Amino acid sequence: MGGSYLENFRENLIFWIWELKNNLKIIEMKTFLLHTFIFFTFLITAEITAQNTPISSELVLLDVETGKEKIILHEQRHFEAPNWSRDGKHLIINTKGKLEKISVKGKHLGIIDTGFADNCNNDHGLSFDGKWLIISHNDPRVSSSGGNSRIFILAANGGIPRLITSNYPSYWHGISPDNQWVTYCAMRDGQWDVYKAHVITGEEIRLTDADGLDDGPEYSYDGEWIYFNSHRTGRMHIYRMRPDGSEQTQLTFDDYDNWFPHPGPDNKSVAYIAYIEDQKGAHPFGKDVKLRLLDVETGESRDLTPIFYGGQGTLNVHSWSPDGKQIAFVRYNSKAE
Repeated sequence: MGGSYLENFRENLIFWIWELKNNLKIIEMKTFLLHTFIFFTFLITAEITAQNTPISSELVLLDVETGKEKIILHEQRHFEAPNWSRDGKHLIINTKGKLEKISVKGKHLGIIDTGFADNCNNDHGLSFDGKWLIISHNDPRVSSSGGNSRIFILAANGGIPRLITSNYPSYWHGISPDNQWVTYCAMRDGQWDVYKAHVITGEEIRLTDADGLDDGPEYSYDGEWIYFNSHRTGRMHIYRMRPDGSEQTQLTFDDYDNWFPHPGPDNKSVAYIAYIEDQKGAHPFGKDVKLRLLDVETGESRDLTPIFYGGQGTLNVHSWSPDGKQIAFVRYNSKAE
């Protein structure tokens, strides 16, 4: 599930007010209203500050074996969620509703034409064969309490998008190797779960029904598994299941909040982002995070990076290089430079 860091701020605002009400054990309504007013004032001030604070973004290529980083783009603006092209020559990032191509050397290659879909969020990516681009577009024609994101598909080089998911909100995360199914996080009847939909018919199938948020579903390269993250235990962890939803198995058990698993080309390695502190089921921007790599065969995870400033937008979608030697991610700095 994606969205800009400010969009998620607004969503989390409501969540934390509810937590305030429950946890402060306020008896008198006047006291509760006073605390609510103070809390809203604080958070609104923080959001205004965030909107006026320069954000620098770094597009980083990381060697997963050596840990060596190469910063190919550093700009005083906010961009998110790199995808690596299947030919290995460029990356795709999103910013202000648009998708941009950036060469592996950091050269701007232009905006991808997505037609009417001009409010894309950070859930986008390419098919395994590189022919198709799948986007999550915040569609102004619809609305719901969970958002208005719907999933569309178009030619990888741009064109007129075709709707896949008529239901909303739907946030894309994966596509099957045969291009028949897309996987995504969706809210239906107030519950966030993992779904898949047929690319041609739009048939929607629910894959998870556990309590708590299920998100980030992505197919393995061999098509045998769908990896996802779930808050069903009260902490966010990495899971996998078969494409029909069976054999749902927890893979991480540490004290981090683990999000957005991205299986590598070797079908053994899974890269993901770990929040250092418990985020209570949210995945906000501007937190201490690090990237980790899970060895599916041993069940062991290791750090790929030190702790850095990131979160929402850092590693939302698949960003492995075609040869499986590198991943791309975004690191942020909120201070003017």
